[in-house]
Amino acid sequence: MSSKRIVVIGGGPAGMQAALSLAAGGLKPVIVERAGELGGKLKEWHRLFPSMTEANEVLTRLTGEIAEAGVEVMLHTEVEGIALGEGGAHDGAPNGVVLAEGKKLPAGAVIVASGFDIFDARQKEEYGYHVYDNVFTTVDIERMLNGDKVALSDGTAPRRIAFVHCVGSRDEKVNQRHCSKVCCITAVKQAMELRERFPEAEIYSFYMDIRMFGPGYEELYQQAQQESHINFIRGRVSEASPTIDGRIQIKAEDTLVGRPLKMSVDMVVLAVGMKAAAGNEKLAASCDGLSLAPSGFLAPRDMFTGCVSSGAAGVFYAGTATAPKTIGECIAEGAMAAQRAAEYLKSGAKR
Repeated sequence: MSSKRIVVIGGGPAGMQAALSLAAGGLKPVIVERAGELGGKLKEWHRLFPSMTEANEVLTRLTGEIAEAGVEVMLHTEVEGIALGEGGAHDGAPNGVVLAEGKKLPAGAVIVASGFDIFDARQKEEYGYHVYDNVFTTVDIERMLNGDKVALSDGTAPRRIAFVHCVGSRDEKVNQRHCSKVCCITAVKQAMELRERFPEAEIYSFYMDIRMFGPGYEELYQQAQQESHINFIRGRVSEASPTIDGRIQIKAEDTLVGRPLKMSVDMVVLAVGMKAAAGNEKLAASCDGLSLAPSGFLAPRDMFTGCVSSGAAGVFYAGTATAPKTIGECIAEGAMAAQRAAEYLKSGAKR
């Protein structure tokens, strides 16, 4: 049984799709998830860009298919590392995972779909997150949208809202040099959703440059400007501070016209980026052949034909374990990693 079982570390979209693809191929996946339910950070989303699909639709479909396929799921379970050697599909190759208290879960292969962490906006002290009222992150806004209640700390509706892009991305000061890829489109999507909630509000978006890389993304950006009347200002916000009347004053530079500006707003929304999962270093150290990219994400064997392969036989990657990605990309990589893992087991069985 263990030679055909594949351990999938992480129960987000990538991990669930990997397990579904494995099960469809007659293999025995087991999802190991540290949280109390499947879904990963998809559980926290309201709508998905660029189609504005309800996130719960995608989540319900994936979890329903997992249940229907009878995939084994271990919740509230932490992975300590990759188990090495003694048999398995290839002698001497990783053949399972080590759980808490040293318990080993045998398997013929491992798919790491352990996801990412959210940048802690408190590290950017100049924005006053968790210091001043009405400074939120895009994660906070997503939760509010899910709860159907977006409001200021006193319960009233905001009249002027400012989004700040690239908080914890492309920033050497906090050792986050990479682009988080989805922050721009997330801020655009949320600005449009807040326009629906607050038709009379002024909404501003401060950006370094807008990165609309995916299908439908540029169109959504144009719609945000032309139909939702979001005001986009090219320039980094340098500081946010409270005013006497309880608002937030932001200081920035409009780099298109080359002049500084000050603006008082009711709500500041920080578009926080993805950062490498805290457990990546420990996981990489547990198994020869696993390594980290300079960003702290797990490094695939190569960026092209080996994008879901690690440097260790029998260990594969899917989703944001290796870099910031969209949900669609995570699901696609889950299926690809499952195929590679199945091929690995098949090649071992022939030896």
